Amino acid sequence: MSFEDALLRCAEETSALLDRLLAVTEAQARRLVEAMRYATLGEGKRLRPFLVVECAALFDVPRERALRVGAALECVHCYSLVHDDLPAMDNDDLRRGKPATHRAFDEATAILAGDALLSLAFEILGHPSTHPDANVRIALTTNLAKASGMAGMIGGQMLDMSGGDTVQTQILKTGALFRFACESGAILADADAMPLRQYADNIGLAYQVADDILDMQSSMADSKKRIEQLTAAGIAALEIYGPRAETLRQAARYMAARRK
Repeated sequence: MSFEDALLRCAEETSALLDRLLAVTEAQARRLVEAMRYATLGEGKRLRPFLVVECAALFDVPRERALRVGAALECVHCYSLVHDDLPAMDNDDLRRGKPATHRAFDEATAILAGDALLSLAFEILGHPSTHPDANVRIALTTNLAKASGMAGMIGGQMLDMSGGDTVQTQILKTGALFRFACESGAILADADAMPLRQYADNIGLAYQVADDILDMQSSMADSKKRIEQLTAAGIAALEIYGPRAETLRQAARYMAARRK
């Protein structure tokens, strides 16, 4: 299977799982769930779940377990986008070519939808279907909480709002979730996560430098050289896994060459 086909397959599987997890029932607040579905079930490459699935595959983790972790991570990612778009934050009216959630619904509903998506992420991780071993579920929950909280994504957003150091901001805001995506594959297998942590840290920063180029915020020549260095370092961290990590090597190159 080609890299593009593997990415598409994972995106479709993740979307199907989220569709089931966000099914509307009469007992639920229908408008809230509709807003959650609107925020999560649109277009998207599902890159973070893809990294979870491919890293877990290195250790022969059952795919359905990795997909559940990927879905939980995507809930966190989508919640962050909903809140980032709010008037008090980035004040964006559009997301992926359609009205942002607070525009499609209203501001209060968008806030609650984001809150509920964050809660759902931990509900997914805590379920025995994600892993039969409670210790593994605890490790996944703890690591995602750190990656999404004050020492991770939310802390990075705060630094971004206050004009903090750009590199540190992006290590927290963007890189923390990439690190969790890759580490979780090893956590699911009770394996050493260090090589995948090194891979994630390098490709996550390369991803952000590529974003800077797209936003025309930095010297293109210097940035492209930095992207090449980071991508090479990320790929080098996968050497221990041999040919099995080829899809992850392709993912690193794909992220470095990203286009909006």
